[in-house]
Amino acid sequence: MAKRDYYEVLGVQKNASKDDIKKAYRKLAIQYHPDKNPGNKEAEEKFKEATEAYEILGDDQKKAAYDQFGFAGVEGMSGGAQDFSSTFRGFEDIFGDVSGIFDTFFGSGTRFRGGSSGGPGGARQGANLRYDIEIPFKDAVFGTKVEIQYSRNETCPVCKGSGAANGAGKKVCPTCAGSGQVRHSQGFFSVASTCPTCGGEGYIIEQPCKECGGSGTQKKRQKIMVTIPAGVENDKRVVIPRQGDAGANGGPPGDLYVFIRVKAHEYFERQDLDLYCAVPISVTQASLGADIHVSTLEGKTIKVKVPPGIQNGKMLRIRDEGVPSGSRRGNLYIKLMIQIPAKLSKRGRELMEELARVEGENDSPRPLSLSELSE
Repeated sequence: MAKRDYYEVLGVQKNASKDDIKKAYRKLAIQYHPDKNPGNKEAEEKFKEATEAYEILGDDQKKAAYDQFGFAGVEGMSGGAQDFSSTFRGFEDIFGDVSGIFDTFFGSGTRFRGGSSGGPGGARQGANLRYDIEIPFKDAVFGTKVEIQYSRNETCPVCKGSGAANGAGKKVCPTCAGSGQVRHSQGFFSVASTCPTCGGEGYIIEQPCKECGGSGTQKKRQKIMVTIPAGVENDKRVVIPRQGDAGANGGPPGDLYVFIRVKAHEYFERQDLDLYCAVPISVTQASLGADIHVSTLEGKTIKVKVPPGIQNGKMLRIRDEGVPSGSRRGNLYIKLMIQIPAKLSKRGRELMEELARVEGENDSPRPLSLSELSE
């Protein structure tokens, strides 16, 4: 099952205050704590889910990473047994008097390992992976398919992910007796931490698989085709489900997050679904009007009518030649830039001088208001 959004888990909005987040977690922790729901696996999973969500959203740095990158941004920051004590920082603020609270929570034997977990030795979801790619501007607008190569941990084909040599089994860890945790007493507190012998697994492998060295996975390089949707923006991501690292002990694989960078185009720029470009026209075309031909990003040539007397920098709109998005499509805006000839022929100069006389131009133009300039 896919992980739920942390804000959804706690039932709070993205702009919720730290106090609101604490209150929401406190309510869920009391409701679903295993001591209050003995033998109820669903309640236990909800308790783990809420705790993982609070560990991220209750920490400003982790929350910022999650808001920007989602689960990929906080991969490895939450849920590990080594982080269990930090998960309940601020208990005094959340639950009031902490005397006995640690015994209540840690005494249940509940373990947090991130992703989907069945406790020590149970199935766990594999890690999510990140891949960065740069694509041309045109491909980002109209979509494309890109082949990528990357390495990921795949289930060992020899031991089938168990980590044990063929025919060998697993032995309950003698240090933690299979719990995956060891307990330390500090005054009237009882604090649990990851077992140093088994690393929180609850078991040890006496005869490790020679192929994978007991890890249960092997690093493999693979190629996949990634579909880039039309209209994707710079710094957005595409999630490829189940293409991350293999899960442990039969757990599902993680996801692959493809982060997209879009190259700048030589002529076109983008704002939302609209495209913009600049097109040069001559003084005579601007004065008399003209039909010009403009190439679109898609490669089509479109005839555009320039009205007589157009001013420098004015925009002309071409409908439905922008960025596609579902059944809609943005527009293409053409900014007309009047080019003044750097050098005139003798006849051209004569004609320009005649035009100046006919139009009554002089050397003392009156000042214009800003509103006149914008007309």
